Amino acid sequence: MNETARETARTWGLRLLAVGIAVGIWFNASLQDRLASSERLVEASVSYNRPRGFIIVNPVPTVHVRLSGSKKAIRKLNPQTVGVTVELSQRQEGMVSINLGPESVTAPEGLEVVSIEPPSIQVELAREVTQRITVVAKLTGEPAAGAMVGDPEVFPNQVLVTGPDSMVSRIDHLSTAPISLDGRAITFELSVSIITPDPLIQVVQPTKVTVKVPMSMPDEPKPKEPKTRPRKGKP
Repeated sequence: MNETARETARTWGLRLLAVGIAVGIWFNASLQDRLASSERLVEASVSYNRPRGFIIVNPVPTVHVRLSGSKKAIRKLNPQTVGVTVELSQRQEGMVSINLGPESVTAPEGLEVVSIEPPSIQVELAREVTQRITVVAKLTGEPAAGAMVGDPEVFPNQVLVTGPDSMVSRIDHLSTAPISLDGRAITFELSVSIITPDPLIQVVQPTKVTVKVPMSMPDEPKPKEPKTRPRKGKP
């Protein structure tokens, strides 16, 4: 073997050795990444399975969950995949204390729950009721100069709502979303949503109503007032 051939063989040998060392370093780092443990604290949303006929007045929206796992698993963790589920079996109004444990947590496979902060939460249960409530139109803004506005009519004039008994019983009526009169001069109709005084009070049906607003100018006939049927009295 001449000098050139020996030099070529030596060069390729060094190259292969370098590649082997690089592969070894990569494999060792990869193995450590998979085996070495790490921890991460994430904010997890809380969902509730409540008993039928009851509603949670003051739900705790989130808690903090500390998870442990390999460095790779922790690095790839998406906090949105972590959640806490609370089972409420008590069928009684009042405050309820719930202890949270690893069994309450949903997390990706390969991760373990180290702790939950806080370890317990308190919520209030109230009886849920369904009731029909009158809806009135909420008018805002200024109509065109000289325009006259009659009494708005709402169709239907009642909606079905659900919510905590203590809140629903105090409601006299609900209002529609604001209806602007700015620049208007003739009768118009709009389909509008209904505003509730608290997020715990939900409109079941219908979720929208139609509002007719009678309007006219001075040289036009005055908008007719909505007709009301006289109540029948006892003979």
